[in-house]
Amino acid sequence: MRICFICIEMFGVKKFGGFGRATRMIGRELSKLGHEVFAVIPRPRDIAESAFEMDGITVISYPAFDHGAATRLLRDIGADIYHSQDASMVTYLARKACPEAAHIVTFRDPLDLNDRWIELKYGMSGNVSAKAKLGALFYSFYIDNPLVAHAVRKADGRYVPAHFLGEKVAKKYGLAEPPVFLPTPFDIPQPSEKAERPTVCFVARWDARKRPELFFELAPKFPEVRFVAVGGCSDPDRDAMLRQVYGDIPNLEMPGILNQFTTDALFEIYKESWICVNTAAREGLPNVFVEALSYGCAVLSFNDPDGFSSRFGRATTPDNLERDLRHLLTNDRWRDLGQAGYHHVSQVFPTSRSVQLHLEAYTSALEKKRHSALSAEELLAMHRHLHTANRS
Repeated sequence: MRICFICIEMFGVKKFGGFGRATRMIGRELSKLGHEVFAVIPRPRDIAESAFEMDGITVISYPAFDHGAATRLLRDIGADIYHSQDASMVTYLARKACPEAAHIVTFRDPLDLNDRWIELKYGMSGNVSAKAKLGALFYSFYIDNPLVAHAVRKADGRYVPAHFLGEKVAKKYGLAEPPVFLPTPFDIPQPSEKAERPTVCFVARWDARKRPELFFELAPKFPEVRFVAVGGCSDPDRDAMLRQVYGDIPNLEMPGILNQFTTDALFEIYKESWICVNTAAREGLPNVFVEALSYGCAVLSFNDPDGFSSRFGRATTPDNLERDLRHLLTNDRWRDLGQAGYHHVSQVFPTSRSVQLHLEAYTSALEKKRHSALSAEELLAMHRHLHTANRS
């Protein structure tokens, strides 16, 4: 089977986001099974190569916002399946370029009006550069316009990586049925011993919407606890500012961005951590939640997708963040919650199960496409028959 992923990024190619991580993970595993796998992405700045191999995936890029180049590229690939990792303008372009192929979408972070307000609030805040603000506006149009909505409604398969997103997507696009749950693959490790010293981690971009400052400001209040903030900001000026302001806190570590496909450093932090803190203003179902729980970390977050925080840690608010972290640390309350989370993700998200479900989704989409094509041919044949009969 020839499969082409459509994504805004590929993890490790200048960017380190959740969409790209999922694309690389799924593509890598499909390649291992002998499928031809491609990924089409906008070309990041300072990347000279337009095509290269990565974990068995042929990654091909096009100049950002050059829809003509993207359309030609998608047509030349000639895939059986075009799988969008979230809906975008390229979802529409793929359907236009290859109408005979099957097209499916996984909605990883669909935005409703409330989400857009949050994006506007943090994307246009005072400490965000003018370039970043302009990029946010372009991205908003790139993922949400009438052509994208049309492509979504015409898709041969629609999926979500978290159950709560189903109704949200159905409402947004006016769908008769919500998309089906399709778990993202994760390699689930064997349980391991935690660090003796209380350890709390944060794993995310340091962009304004993620609000890493709230995590940094916890550290001085818990001098006996080790705080590890993995990540960095896409805006280098903001990144430098955060490191300058908070970098001298004695019990706060800032190891930077850790590429989980080339080093085990991130997984070692998860192994040692007792609790994973998420301070974002909004989330879909972050990959970090599943990764942290797969290492037995409890989750402390303002967001509660599919009940991950309330069932396997603590759903909190900015005003109660300090109180609820102290609650989880007291008497090792985090431990049973983290173990319950480990049991859940080991049943739902293991790589082998997820990849099998992806293959079943592709088979279903191809069968739907074939049936639709046969129906169209039958209608055409009927029309021709009636036309001949009327003439006679």
